[in-house]
Amino acid sequence: MLLKTERTLHLKSSRGKTVRVVREHYLREHVPCFSSLCQASCHNDGKLLPGNVTHYIVPDWKVLQDFLEILEFPALRGVIFTQTACQSVQHQKGRKQYNRLRSLLKDARHECILFSNEFQRYSYCPREKGEAMEKWQTRCIYYAAVWYYHHLAGQKPLVVITEDQDAIEKYGSENKDIYVISIKDYLEGFWPDLKAAHELYESIVQSLRERESESQEKEYAEHLPVEILQAGIKSGRYIQGTLNVNKHRAQVEAFVRIQGSANKNTELSSDVLVCGGKQRNRALHGDVVAVELLPRSEWRGRATALSQSEGEDRLSEELQSQPMPTGTVVGIIQRNWRDYVVTFPPKEEVQSQGKNSQKILVTPWDYRIPKIRISTQQAETLQDHRVVARIDSWESTSLYPNGHFVRVLGKAGDLETEVAAILVENNIQVPPFSEAQMREMPVNNPESPWRVESEQEPERLDLRETHLVFSIDPQGCEDVDDTLSVRRLANGNVELGVHIADVTHFVKLNSYTDLEARARATTYYLADRRYDMLPPILSADLCSLLGSVDRYAMSVMWELDKSSYEVKRVWYGRTIIRSSYKLFYEAAQALLDGDWSVVEQIPELAGLGGETRQEKLDQLVWAIGSLADIARHLRAKRDRGGALELEGVEVRVQLDAQKNIAALVPRQPLEVHETVAECMILANHWVAKKIWERFPHQALLRHHPQPRQEFFTELVECAKAKGFTIDTRSNKSLADSLDRAVDPADPLVNKLLRFMATQAMSNALYFSTGAYPEEEYYHYGLALERYTHFTSPIRRYADIVVHRLLMAAILRDKGAELRETPASNKELEELAQHINSKNKAAQHAQKQSTELFQCMYFKDKDPVTDERCIADAVIYSIRANGLLVFVPRYGIKGAVYLKNKEGLVVCVNPDGSCEWKPGTLKRFQDRISSTTADGSETFPLFQHITVRISVQASRSHSESIRMEIISNKPHKASDPQLHCDTPHPARADLVREVIRSAEEAQQAEEQASRAALAGENQEYCQTQGKSLYSLLEEIRELALLDVSAASLTP
Repeated sequence: MLLKTERTLHLKSSRGKTVRVVREHYLREHVPCFSSLCQASCHNDGKLLPGNVTHYIVPDWKVLQDFLEILEFPALRGVIFTQTACQSVQHQKGRKQYNRLRSLLKDARHECILFSNEFQRYSYCPREKGEAMEKWQTRCIYYAAVWYYHHLAGQKPLVVITEDQDAIEKYGSENKDIYVISIKDYLEGFWPDLKAAHELYESIVQSLRERESESQEKEYAEHLPVEILQAGIKSGRYIQGTLNVNKHRAQVEAFVRIQGSANKNTELSSDVLVCGGKQRNRALHGDVVAVELLPRSEWRGRATALSQSEGEDRLSEELQSQPMPTGTVVGIIQRNWRDYVVTFPPKEEVQSQGKNSQKILVTPWDYRIPKIRISTQQAETLQDHRVVARIDSWESTSLYPNGHFVRVLGKAGDLETEVAAILVENNIQVPPFSEAQMREMPVNNPESPWRVESEQEPERLDLRETHLVFSIDPQGCEDVDDTLSVRRLANGNVELGVHIADVTHFVKLNSYTDLEARARATTYYLADRRYDMLPPILSADLCSLLGSVDRYAMSVMWELDKSSYEVKRVWYGRTIIRSSYKLFYEAAQALLDGDWSVVEQIPELAGLGGETRQEKLDQLVWAIGSLADIARHLRAKRDRGGALELEGVEVRVQLDAQKNIAALVPRQPLEVHETVAECMILANHWVAKKIWERFPHQALLRHHPQPRQEFFTELVECAKAKGFTIDTRSNKSLADSLDRAVDPADPLVNKLLRFMATQAMSNALYFSTGAYPEEEYYHYGLALERYTHFTSPIRRYADIVVHRLLMAAILRDKGAELRETPASNKELEELAQHINSKNKAAQHAQKQSTELFQCMYFKDKDPVTDERCIADAVIYSIRANGLLVFVPRYGIKGAVYLKNKEGLVVCVNPDGSCEWKPGTLKRFQDRISSTTADGSETFPLFQHITVRISVQASRSHSESIRMEIISNKPHKASDPQLHCDTPHPARADLVREVIRSAEEAQQAEEQASRAALAGENQEYCQTQGKSLYSLLEEIRELALLDVSAASLTP
C-alpha cells in the first residue's frame, strides 16, 4: 500500500532565482533491505549484505562526501548507503563523485547496498519547519539506521559514522546497539591495524583543513558560472572543447580540441591554442572547457623546435609556425580529475620547506599535470617511492591544486611499481576475480570434466564430424577466439566458415561475470603480461577454441562461387566444433610456402606416421592454400576499390628463462596474417549488416570518420620532397598515391609515408545506430557501409554485445520470443562511450609498457661500447633544432638534436663522424643545414644516419629513450643478424598478381557483367568504391609504433 505525501523543494533556476517546488512523495511499507539476515521476506534481488560481519556501517552524508575513498576499502564490509546520503553526494559533489559511488554499489567485490530510506514508510522523516538541511539529512540517516536495526530483529549492531559532534552527543546514547561515532573513532576502535585507511584519513583531513585556510589573494581569474558558459557557447562567444596539453611543453602549450556541435563559430576549423598557465586558468589535461578567443593580434603559432626536456616550461617567442586561433579558458564544463601517480621531492627540498611544514609539492608522473600540493608527514620516508594522490580542489587563490595522499605503489624503478603506475595513470582496475564471479563459472577438471550438454545438441549445428576446423594464432596464444574452416561442396562451390567462441553461453546478461567484463571492457595486453577480461576458466579453457576438444561456437558460413568466390548464400547460428589443429602463424606460413620441415612443430601431426600423416597434411595444406586464395581475391577486390595498406611495427619483448629482456624483436608481416584478417573482416561486415537490419536503431556498430585534411599536411610535404604527389581527396586517391610513391633504392621511404598516413587517421569508434545518422555509419578505413566487431568476444566486451544482438536477430528470423530484451539506444550509446574510453586506455597502457621495456633493454648496456646501442635511423621529419627519426631495427621513433642546450650545433667531419661546434642551423621544408667554421652539412628527409641509443633517467617521470647522431652515414652492423629481415615478399606479389588477372578478366567481360557487378557491389556494401584497410586505425596515438597484435584489427 502506498501513502501519498508532499515534499517541498527550493531549487535554483538558471537565472539564479530560488523556485519553490512541491512534489508528490509516495511511501511504502515494503522496501528491500538487501540483507542476508532479513526475516521479513523482503524482495531482495541482487547484491546482499553479508551475515558474517560483526556490524553494519551507516555513513552520514558528510562522511560519504569527504571520505568515500575510505569506505571503498574491501575490508569495510556491510556498508549501508542511505538514499539521503547518496542524494547529497549527487547534488553537492557533482557527477564524477556520484558516478564513483554508483560504481561502488554495482561492484560485486564490495559488500555494500543502497537502502531507499526516503520511500520506507517507517524510516522516512519529514523535514521540520526551520530545520537546517544538514541537520535534517543527519536525522534521516540516523532513523534509517534505527529502522534497519529493528527490521533485522536486533541481529546485528549498527554503527552510524558522522562528523557532526552534535549528532554524536544527541544520538550516541539513544540505542544500545546503534553506535554513533566519528570516522576517526571508528577506524581507531574497529580497525586499529588497517594502516592504509588511517594514513588516508589523515591525508584527507589535512587537505580539508588547507582548503579552509586558503589565502584570499587571487592567482587566477574566477571561472564563469555554468549558466553563463552555456549561454555563451550557444551564442558563439565561447567555444567548448577538450583540453589537450602538449607533453613536451606541458607548462606553456595546450590545445582545445573542438567538439563539432559545440562550436558555433563556423569560421573556426582548427584547434584553439592556449599559451601558458594563466590562460589555461586551472584547467587540467582532459577537462572539457570553455575558451574565449583572443584578438587576432594576440594569436600565436605552435612551437616548431624540439623541446630539450619533457614538460619544457619556457615560452619561446621564436621558432613558431603560422599564427593560429589562440584563446583563454574562461570556465570548466566538466572536470576529468583521476588518480595521479606522484613522486615526493628530494630530501633537500623537503627540508628547505621547514621542519614543521606538512605541505609538500609532489611531481606527477604525467608531464601534463601540474605539481600537486598535499599534506603529509611521510615525505622523507617515501621520497624514493611512487605514490597515488588525488586532487581535491584548485581555488583561484592557489598557484597549485590541493590534493591528498592515497596509497603507496612501491619503490620507483622496480618493474612491478612501474607497471602499477601505468595502470593507475590509465585508470585501469584489474583486481582478482571475486568469489561471486568464480561461483558462476562452470567446472572443468580431471575429476569432473566439462562435456557438451545434451540439451544444447538439438539447438546447435554439429560440425565435429563434417568440417576441418583449425585456428591460426600467435605462438603460445591461450585465448583462441576464432577458428576457420573451408571445404569443397558437392556442387563444386566452396564453403568458408568463421567460428567464434560462444562466450555468451557462459556469461549471462547482468551476471557478476558480465558486470565485471563490462567494467573492464577489454583484455589489457602489456609487454610482459596480460589482464584478462574474463576469468581463466573461460578465457584460456572453455571459451578458448583449443585443438581436439569440443567447444561451443557462434558461426558465420558462406557458400562462395567456385571460381570468383562471390557470396551465394550466408548462414548464421550456434554450432558445436572440434578444432583439429592449433597452428601458429609461422607454421601456417611455412605450409603455405611448401616447407614441410615445420610438421614436427605441429603436435597434431608430429605423432602420426606414414600414410595417415601425409593424408592429414595434404588436407591441411589444401585448406590453408584455399583460405589464402580466397583472402587474396577478397583483398584484390578491396584493392581495386582503393584499399590502402598502412604500415606498422609491432615490437615484441623477448624474455629469457630468468624473465630478463633478451631482445626487442619487430614482428614480421606474413601472408597468413592478412589471410586471417580478411576472413575476420568479412565476418564482422556480414554480422554488422545482419544486426542492423533487425535492430536499425539499437545495433552496436563501429565507424571510422574521414580524417581532417590538415592532418595530411606533413605526409604531402614529405612525399613532395621525394618527388611524389599524394592525393588525399578520397581514400581511393590516397591508396593509389601511396602505391606509386615507391623509391626503388630505399623501400623504407614507402613504409614511412604509410606510417605518416596512419598517423593522420582518426580513431575508429563504437556507436549505437540510433545515435547517429546513417551517413555517419561509414567505415572510412574499410570503405564499408556497415562494420562491427564480432570475432573476439574473449577479449572485447563489444563483441559480447554483438553476439547477443546476433542471437536476438536469429530468433527474430525464426519468429521466436526474445529471451533478453536488447539494450535501448541510450543505454547502448552510453556503453559504447565506456568501451571506447577503455580501449583508448588499453592502447596507451600498451604503448607505455613497451616503452618501459625498451628503456629496460638499453638501460644496462654501455651506449659507447655495446654495438646493440648503435643503429641505423631514417629522417622522417624536420624541426627547427633537430630531426625526428625512425629506427627500423627496434621500431623506435624519437628526436635527434642538431643543436644542444649550450647552443652548439652538429659538425660533420670528413669521415662522417659528428661533433659539437659553434655554428648555426637553417631549416627548410624538406631539409636542415648545419653551418660551422669547418663548412656546411645538409640533412634531407629520408636520409639514413647512424645514432647512439641511451636511456634518459628521470626521478619523477618514466625513463625515456635518448638518441644522438654519431654519423651522417647509414649504419652497417658487423653482425648481419642484428638487422631486421625484410617483410615476407609473397604477400604483395600474390595480391598484385590476383589484381592483375582480375582486372584483365574484368575488361574482357565488362559489358556483359555490368548488372552482376552492380549486385555484387551492393552485396559487399562497396558502392562508394573507396576503401582503406588499416591495421592501425584504432591507434592514432601510437604514430609510427604499433605495439600490440590485439590492436591490429580494424
